[in-house]
Amino acid sequence: MQTKLTKLFVEFFESEKASGILLIFCTVASIIIANSSFGKDYSAFWHAKAGFAIGDALYLKYSLEHWINDGLMAIFFLLIGLEIERELYVGELSSLKNASLPIIAAIGGMIVPTLLHFLFNRGTETASGAAIPMATDIAFALGVVALLGQRVPASIRIFLASLAIIDDLGAVLVIALFYVGDFSLLYLILALGIFAGLLILNRLGVNGLSFYLIPGCIMWYFMLRSGVHATIAGVLLAFAVPFRLGDHESPSYKLQHFLHKPVAFIIVPLFVLANTGIVLTGNWLDGLATLNCLGIFAGLFVGKPLGIVLFSFLAIQAGLSRLPGNVLWRHIIGAGFLGGIGFTMSIFITLLAFANPEVVQSSKIGILLSSLLAGAVGFLILNRRSSTATHGDG
Repeated sequence: MQTKLTKLFVEFFESEKASGILLIFCTVASIIIANSSFGKDYSAFWHAKAGFAIGDALYLKYSLEHWINDGLMAIFFLLIGLEIERELYVGELSSLKNASLPIIAAIGGMIVPTLLHFLFNRGTETASGAAIPMATDIAFALGVVALLGQRVPASIRIFLASLAIIDDLGAVLVIALFYVGDFSLLYLILALGIFAGLLILNRLGVNGLSFYLIPGCIMWYFMLRSGVHATIAGVLLAFAVPFRLGDHESPSYKLQHFLHKPVAFIIVPLFVLANTGIVLTGNWLDGLATLNCLGIFAGLFVGKPLGIVLFSFLAIQAGLSRLPGNVLWRHIIGAGFLGGIGFTMSIFITLLAFANPEVVQSSKIGILLSSLLAGAVGFLILNRRSSTATHGDG
């Protein structure tokens, strides 16, 4: 029996599908502009300073790129947090029987790629990029699945979306624990104090979103100043916003529904435009032969599908999980390769891991090429195999 998709998941899938297509356009446009006669102006635009001051106590002035990566992406992580919250309460992750397979698969899809990158780069300056291939880009992965239409079972869409959401949670934890800048305990305590206050409001039954969003902005500022990446404030805010019954009157539902399109069609495309302006110099191919890029490729193209499929197989063999309805192993393998589309989160971690512009640029190229290859292989597997299945295979 075909899996029934909840209305909110359908909305999420549809927005991510369209966003994936838009991100491809933005990526191509950004690379073309960066390598045209407008390249220097394009780069200067994203590095232009912008900010504001409130008296002498608060003064923030950063580049547009910084505002996007630390500011707008906090809203992206807020939406990711709300998605995780929904899945835990009423979605695929609310039942251990349903949740076990994507959870275990996601764990494998994080451990194996990270380990492969580390094995290539242990003892080198680029070892700090081990987490680059660990996360799946939801928008691109679901965008590829959308191109396959009804040839892919609904269950595999949910499996892939749940896996990618768990991946993002893992990436958030890694960012919070391992990519900390100039640390300030005072500001971290202030940020966590606001978070604790928001949890109290939740328990007291306060539902007005303004009571959470305004303090949430202050929490973001304190998190920014703490040295822990400011986007973590978005995830914390998501878990403080009341879920209640998860219906249309739920503050969490209202906020998630409101953020879908702005995040999919404004925030993430801006992130892509600001961070994929890769200048392809005459020796750009040399960068692909570095241990870092080899680790990224091994992680995304080999480690992701290997980890997802291997851990899924072990979970099912151990009786911890079962394949969803209408899903065959060929679908899991195809989804495993789609999990190798790192893109947004991989680029985000790259910016945190490295300060050397040349390493950042070569990493971005490695991420783009690895994600493109993984996505193409995943598409071909699901497309060819699904067509075979419709004629009686499996």
